Amino acid sequence: MKVIAINGSPRKDGNTYSALRTACEMLNEQGIETEIVNVGSMSITGCKACGGCAGKGKCVINDGFNEIADKVAEADGIIVGSPVYYAGINGTLKCFLDRFFYVHSAEMRFKPAAAITALRRSGVTHTYQTIYNFFTFAEMLITPTNYWPGVHGTAKGEAEQDAEGMQIARSIGRNMAYLLKMQAESTVPVPEKEDKIKFSYIR
Repeated sequence: MKVIAINGSPRKDGNTYSALRTACEMLNEQGIETEIVNVGSMSITGCKACGGCAGKGKCVINDGFNEIADKVAEADGIIVGSPVYYAGINGTLKCFLDRFFYVHSAEMRFKPAAAITALRRSGVTHTYQTIYNFFTFAEMLITPTNYWPGVHGTAKGEAEQDAEGMQIARSIGRNMAYLLKMQAESTVPVPEKEDKIKFSYIR
């Protein structure tokens, strides 16, 4: 089993990374492979609503997105980490998630998912709920934590001084490991998926 942790921060080894690394260490202790991919430092453009990906399983924009997206889609679980920018996720991560879930939502169904945010003072709730919106749309299993999933810090390394925040990150790793192992041992079939009904309010 493998979990991909998506670092949405442009700072590859900042506080968001510290939180993701802590969660990954707990997964590793449970025998689950992990990899942290840095999305925030990439030059990823937003979705252009061109429809070129329809039926292809690939985005037609060539900016490095597909190589990362394919790796994420193959994972057994994902953790999405974001810094808090004006009480929300940062722009590059939003571009990635918009395009990823438009192309790969069907492949993520019932896979465990978690969010973790790094913040100076406030904005955590709206930030992680924005990430959760992608998870629920794709019918993923949201990993529970023992508090809102955020770590506090401004300068690099400060998040590691947030004892409660690091505990939250550890709980994400432990709880996701539990969900993955529970799925692996379960004989219960995944519910049948109905075709999507799309209703337009102007027709």
